[in-house]
Amino acid sequence: MASSSFFFFFLLFAAAAASPNPNGYMHLRFYNHERILGSGSDATVVYAVERTSSTSGAGFGNVIVYDNLLRAGVEPDSPIIGRNQGMGVGSSLAENSGLTNFQLVFTAGKYNGSSLALQGLFPVAPLGTVFERAIIGGTGKFRLARGYLLTTEVHATNTTLTGQLDAYITFR
Repeated sequence: MASSSFFFFFLLFAAAAASPNPNGYMHLRFYNHERILGSGSDATVVYAVERTSSTSGAGFGNVIVYDNLLRAGVEPDSPIIGRNQGMGVGSSLAENSGLTNFQLVFTAGKYNGSSLALQGLFPVAPLGTVFERAIIGGTGKFRLARGYLLTTEVHATNTTLTGQLDAYITFR
């Protein structure tokens, strides 16, 4: 009898954990793996327009495009779950930030075929700085999504930059 009541409790718990949040809210965490500007032919960030010389790409008037890997973890060999595809424009005369417009395109797992649309400032800041950008829409399982994305750069080498992305998503 004890084992059957445990099994019933487990089924109830599993059903509750799998059901959608009644408030239409979700939190996702994944990692952006970037091969930075100047890292050679396998760079995932390149200049489209280099108006001002800048080591960060944030020179006023510069335009960069990127196609970075989204991975499930911070490790370079963790599973690929999608891509971060977009562009950035050096929009600060002080060259300390840029405006980004990008899509997080999911190519594997539970959200395969869905995407999130984002926009916001990207500051030139030390490793560990947290910054926020707006989730302005989505496709597939993220249709009508709104919310915000918190980004923290967690690891850097001479050629790579890894950011932790925390998406806080609401639905209409």
